[in-house]
Amino acid sequence: MRPFILLALLKIFIFNTLTMTHQFDFFTQYNQFYICDSDQSGDVPSDFWSEEAYDDRLGIAKGMIGIGTQSYGHIRGEVVLLQSPTEVENSDRYDHIVEGGLNVQSGVLQFLTCPTSSIALKLNIKPGTYRVRVYTSGIKGTDIDEDEGSDYYKIEIWPDSNLERKVIKIYGK
Repeated sequence: MRPFILLALLKIFIFNTLTMTHQFDFFTQYNQFYICDSDQSGDVPSDFWSEEAYDDRLGIAKGMIGIGTQSYGHIRGEVVLLQSPTEVENSDRYDHIVEGGLNVQSGVLQFLTCPTSSIALKLNIKPGTYRVRVYTSGIKGTDIDEDEGSDYYKIEIWPDSNLERKVIKIYGK
């Protein structure tokens, strides 16, 4: 086999062993869901959804992030656990892209519904600080008051100490 073919196969093998993808499909309410450390109660601080957080579709508190959704209820997407950050995907494919940080001390990451804080997805990860990038597509044409919509959420998570919110692409502006 030629060396470049071996190198390409090795890259594919390494990339596939360093990433884990999980699909999610659950019902939430109030156009939001949460990703938190299992040590958190799921109680949202009163200032969590500030005007900036609401516009950016990402609230951040200790051990918790909230993701603003377009659909009122049914949410679909995927979460990809990475070892290191990837380049931002083709932003033309997405309506909104935002990043934030999350501290996970318990080693258990939970996706919680709103307002009941029911666990929709649970993932075991190494305790530490993570960066979370949320890609949102299908916003246009999805009514915020309807349970069903075409919105879809791709969430990438990797180890990183940066906890600040950063909007990469904002919908509607």
